[in-house]
Amino acid sequence: MAFRYGGALVVLLVIVLIAVVATGSSKNTPSSKTAADVKTTPIPSSLQMVAVPATTPGPEGIPVPSGVKLATLATSATGQSVDGIQCNAGEKTVTHVHTHLTVFVNGKARVIPYGVGIPGFQAVSTPQGPFVETGSCFYWLHTHANDGIVHVESPSSTETFTLGQFFAEWGIPLSSTQIGSVTGKQTVFFTAPGKKVGIYKGNPADLPLGSHYQIQINVGTPVVKPVDITNWGEL
Repeated sequence: MAFRYGGALVVLLVIVLIAVVATGSSKNTPSSKTAADVKTTPIPSSLQMVAVPATTPGPEGIPVPSGVKLATLATSATGQSVDGIQCNAGEKTVTHVHTHLTVFVNGKARVIPYGVGIPGFQAVSTPQGPFVETGSCFYWLHTHANDGIVHVESPSSTETFTLGQFFAEWGIPLSSTQIGSVTGKQTVFFTAPGKKVGIYKGNPADLPLGSHYQIQINVGTPVVKPVDITNWGEL
């Protein structure tokens, strides 16, 4: 009787140990989602779209939209880890890629401000606009200019990150029905090198960030044609 009890106890301990190991091994498993995993549908010919509003080149050589900010930095993270993203004293460039994010609300551009992910930032003036050079620390996802370029600079060569993590740093909501304080029907465009631009129907927070990925979120109407960055310069 004691042997049977002991055997059951051993089996129970083994099951618990397996569960703990499995949980521990998956807790910090890097995300591996890339553009190839993003399922999009072709843009239908019936979708009425308007031309991209005029822009001017910014300090990174990327067009800067004219409009109001999508949100301020009032709720941005100030140095604490956010959604697995750390803020380090210097930029970590084991991975160093750039994703372009564009937002339009009822056909009007909303600016992604410089300094997201860079607490205590200091911006310098350039002929093309302000550019953030320094800060008290740098989150692995951040912006240096008002051009919508999200810099992905991390100490990992295997982990990928999502748009949702960038918005978590920024401290504003992002879902399939809301971006910042703006709610409404979304038309989300996504493309990447070698991938034709299409409509993404999931939660934009799940979209991966990667080298020369392009994400455009349109809220309401009219829908603006997909912005296409063809000259990335040194980015």
